[in-house]
Amino acid sequence: MKIKVYTLNSFGNSSNGGNPAGVVLNADTLSDENMQMIAKKVGFSETAFVQKSDVADFKVRFFTPSEEVDLCGHATIACFYVLANKGIITPGKYKQETKAGVLDLEVKKDGTILMNQTLPEFLEVIDKKEIADSLNIPIEKIASDLPIQTVSTGLKDILIPIKSLDALLSMQPDFDKITEISKKYNVVGYHAFTLETKFDSTAHCRNFAPLYDIPEESATGTSNGALSCYLFKYGKVTEENKEHLIFEQGYSMDQPSEIRASLSTNTENIIAVKVGGNASNLQEKIIEV
Repeated sequence: MKIKVYTLNSFGNSSNGGNPAGVVLNADTLSDENMQMIAKKVGFSETAFVQKSDVADFKVRFFTPSEEVDLCGHATIACFYVLANKGIITPGKYKQETKAGVLDLEVKKDGTILMNQTLPEFLEVIDKKEIADSLNIPIEKIASDLPIQTVSTGLKDILIPIKSLDALLSMQPDFDKITEISKKYNVVGYHAFTLETKFDSTAHCRNFAPLYDIPEESATGTSNGALSCYLFKYGKVTEENKEHLIFEQGYSMDQPSEIRASLSTNTENIIAVKVGGNASNLQEKIIEV
């Protein structure tokens, strides 16, 4: 059986930037084993499979090369970009059914896609020494005014505040240790960040998910949704800028990316989280299963 896979980059801010994803349309006839095999052959961090839904406009499933995950931000952007590019949808608001729930998203006329994420869950605060050891950095390079904490807006990540941009970019993580800690806390991986940025952005980030065969990822929508909420909770995002957050990622991989996020709040509570961006470099390939 030959399957057409669309490949493209989400969140890029240069011709070689962004995070590549695969998209398979009309995936209703594919088995779980088929989808897993396709994702492994495509080889990107995630491939999205579009199916019919009884509760939303589309059902979307996300597979890494090794297993299925509940949600993926950059693959969602890629998925709806392909649907729009192929004339299956027009600019407007849609719902996607995922294993993280039914989520709203919007396709704008300029090609930007904004996806709603689930409301934040603030979970374990984790010992800094344990994390510093797995990143091969002295504990002093971790910011002292913010906690290391597991946060989820659909997928659980450990958010790690680093003092400086130089410290973040020069890290040489121990992926075996990150894998073990990810298993221990039942998370996808690490989202390390610093508030020191290259441009006029909210934070500069690096994301490590070796448990899912993704040593480092150049753009992660769900992780930056979680980070947006974390920064709001700890007073690093203000009422004035909460709707216009920008995250730099992928520079350590020569895949510069820009992820945009927006928070809606009611007094002190977050009532909506949106993450978005653009996609580019749309191509097709055929995979045999």
